[in-house]
This record gives sequence, C-alpha cells and structure tokens, in this order.
Amino acid sequence: MTKADLVEKIVEKTGLTRTDVAVVVDNFLEAVKNAMKEGHNLEIRGFGTFKIKSRKARKARNPRTGEEVPVPDRKVPVFKPSNEFKELIIQQK
Repeated sequence: MTKADLVEKIVEKTGLTRTDVAVVVDNFLEAVKNAMKEGHNLEIRGFGTFKIKSRKARKARNPRTGEEVPVPDRKVPVFKPSNEFKELIIQQK
C-alpha cells in the first residue's frame, strides 16, 4: 500500500476531500520524522512505538576482498508494534 492508497482509503471512510486528507497524512508523517530527528520516541496506543536505537561501532568484512572494514556507531529508526496490533495480524492467519 502506498501513501496515495492510504489517502484514498481515508477519503472513502470519512468523505473528506482528497486534498484535505493528503495534507493531514503528510503533516502526520512529517511530525513523526521531526520527533524522531529530535531524538524523541513516539508511542501510538494500539498501534506501536517508533524509537531511535543506537548501534555500536563494529568491524565488518568486505565479502569480495575479506578485508576488515570499520563500521562507525550510528542511530537507526525502529518500529515496535503493540501487542494489540500483533494480535490483529496473528488472527488473520
């Protein structure tokens, strides 16, 4: 599903204009990105939590040459679904 598909689903359910829904979806996603950029976690009850995790520096290997390559420490975004969300997905099987 793309962002356009998501906007279309919301338009069908709410009856709002496609433009209004697109603005709301864009602003929501921008707010999530900005919160994470500032180092904040974002918890949406019943859906999940967006977090920033720190990865330690490590040594990796170039698979072509076998040479060790240093990988610096970094921060990565992660999403952890809520138990309610996980149960919803499990029930579909």
